[in-house]
Amino acid sequence: MSKYSMMNRRSLLATGGAALALAGCSNGVGNNAAARLDARVDQTHQFLLQNYPNAAPLIQNAKGVLYMPLMTEAALGVGGAYGQGALRINGATVDYYSATQATFGFQLGAQQYSHILVFQTDQALASFRAASGWVAGADAYYAIPNGGTNIGADSITAQYPVVAMIFGQSGLMAGASIEGTKYTRVIPSNLTL
Repeated sequence: MSKYSMMNRRSLLATGGAALALAGCSNGVGNNAAARLDARVDQTHQFLLQNYPNAAPLIQNAKGVLYMPLMTEAALGVGGAYGQGALRINGATVDYYSATQATFGFQLGAQQYSHILVFQTDQALASFRAASGWVAGADAYYAIPNGGTNIGADSITAQYPVVAMIFGQSGLMAGASIEGTKYTRVIPSNLTL
């Protein structure tokens, strides 16, 4: 085998490998991922209002609502969660976000759930949108509806600039928490759709 043919094979393999790597990367442009994600957000909004009608005034009076239609979480000692969603202001999508969370400790299982962040003040919404990676913290009010629990605009939730609601849980893990979840603006991808 000549040196020339060996270099051509290496070049071909390198070029082919690079092409496959680039093909595997999805930035969401041109693949209709945004429309599919918006449809999931619409379904999540409808599910929330049908199952928790007392949340309607809270959502209607919000400065903005981040809908995360599907968070997938898995853990075996070390765990993580991921999902994509949309920020809506006055009912219209203005940005798309991913949510990531890492957890450590005694945990085992997998689950999926939906959640929303309701921004009740202009300042809270502006801080969220300006951050390069906003992290859900203890300053938010966490409403976890279960069974017939009603959630809505009351004197407790009115004290907090951000209200987080977790709902639609299914899987084999106990509880769901979004504290420590990092939200980052993204172009929607097919990864979670």
